[in-house]
Amino acid sequence: MLALQPIHNIPPGPLGPIVNSPIGSDWYTGRDQIHLRGPDMEMQELLFAEFDDEMKMTRTLLERVPENKPEFKPHEKSMPLGKLAAHVAQLPDFARIIAESPGLDFPSGSVKPLVMESRSQLLTAFDGVVRGARLAIAAAAEDEWRKPWKLSFQGKAIMEGSRHQVYRKLFLNHLIHHRAQLGVYLRMNNVPLPATYGPSADDSMGF
Repeated sequence: MLALQPIHNIPPGPLGPIVNSPIGSDWYTGRDQIHLRGPDMEMQELLFAEFDDEMKMTRTLLERVPENKPEFKPHEKSMPLGKLAAHVAQLPDFARIIAESPGLDFPSGSVKPLVMESRSQLLTAFDGVVRGARLAIAAAAEDEWRKPWKLSFQGKAIMEGSRHQVYRKLFLNHLIHHRAQLGVYLRMNNVPLPATYGPSADDSMGF
């Protein structure tokens, strides 16, 4: 089992405004409204620094999803664009589930796939699950992240490890993987791509 050690002096992620957000920047600046005390602060602030940055980049990409090509897919075996975008928008809810529960069993779990209806609907759904995930992370004590967590299908284990390990794999790495995949779909439809970890061909970041 992974033993997590407190990491000190981790700077918080940037708290810039979110462009065209139907709810403003409420969930993104929520750190100012969550009062952290004592030994839990290091782990939560470490998680929030990364979480906030990744959610901001994800929302920026979702803001560019075309509404007129939900059935587009680059290959016959690929997921349609609308389904992929909805999956990306819903994935932060896994952070909430992981933080709040000891595991999840499909299909007995209550996770219903989001269906894309419009770009604004995707963004509203995304903002809602991000806000819920952030509150759940804030409520989890540091020792909770060391406890075992299991994803299973009808009782058969698919993934298990410490809560923090599963958070990284099932939520964060999973989201980054599909966000990059969605970026390829947008590029193939001539949609300008935002910068993420560095400049894109459409956003030089001033370089």
